[in-house]
Amino acid sequence: MKLTLGFSPCPNDTFIFDAMIHGRIDTEGLEFELFLGDVEELNRRAFATDLDITKLSYHAYAHLTDAYVLLDAGSALGNNCGPLLIAKTAITNARIPDLKIAIPGKLTTANFLLSLAYPKAIDKVELLFSEIEEAVLSGRVDAGLIIHENRFTYAEKGLVKLIDLGEFWEQTTGMPIPLGGIVIKRSLSAEIIAKVNRIIRRSVEYAWANPTASEAFVAEHAQEMDPAVRRQHIDLYVNRFSANLGTQGRDAVKYLFKIAQQEGIIPPQQQPIFVQD
Repeated sequence: MKLTLGFSPCPNDTFIFDAMIHGRIDTEGLEFELFLGDVEELNRRAFATDLDITKLSYHAYAHLTDAYVLLDAGSALGNNCGPLLIAKTAITNARIPDLKIAIPGKLTTANFLLSLAYPKAIDKVELLFSEIEEAVLSGRVDAGLIIHENRFTYAEKGLVKLIDLGEFWEQTTGMPIPLGGIVIKRSLSAEIIAKVNRIIRRSVEYAWANPTASEAFVAEHAQEMDPAVRRQHIDLYVNRFSANLGTQGRDAVKYLFKIAQQEGIIPPQQQPIFVQD
């Protein structure tokens, strides 16, 4: 059986999925047709339900529980890994709501966090995440909301951090920040859903045990070509929650849904649908 699989070209995703894509592990008879896309493109494709399995922002998943089940394996969730709001010079907290801000997509968890921290910041420009630093440097926007590898490179370009929105979330909630998850179509059988969850977990565990095996695949698709930056990216975003959300991870996802409901961002009846153990 062949299933379509979407994830981003970022090092954490290519590291996680390398083993299952390239036949390094037992895929239990399943094959995968690969689609690589930016996080917001993946979010949009999830709304179109044209991928069987896909990475998507937890913000986007809060609108898609009727179509997808959330897998325990493959998530980007943790501590000290949230999006950063950056600018060319320091700007007071009171001025941030008045800024023109580049965001990596309306449906990203990054934008969700920005809206929580600064609900009056409404002058936003959607850009590909890799274009945001340049938009700030050129003066096209006053500030930018950066994710992925850019958190490791913005300072080298002379940009400054205004706020770490991951820290904002953790200090406000006391929970790890759910950034992106892996979902699978609810229309697939429970057997296939459980099988895919096992395969992804096996792929993560293989990547940890054989960290050099995925280097070529990671380097081929990474925005940042410095191997040290790619390693930092993987070490930050691929953690214990990537193998298994566990109780703490599931609780963090539920709490994100709760906050989104309180803010009127998603309907009150929406609840995450987790894979059955």
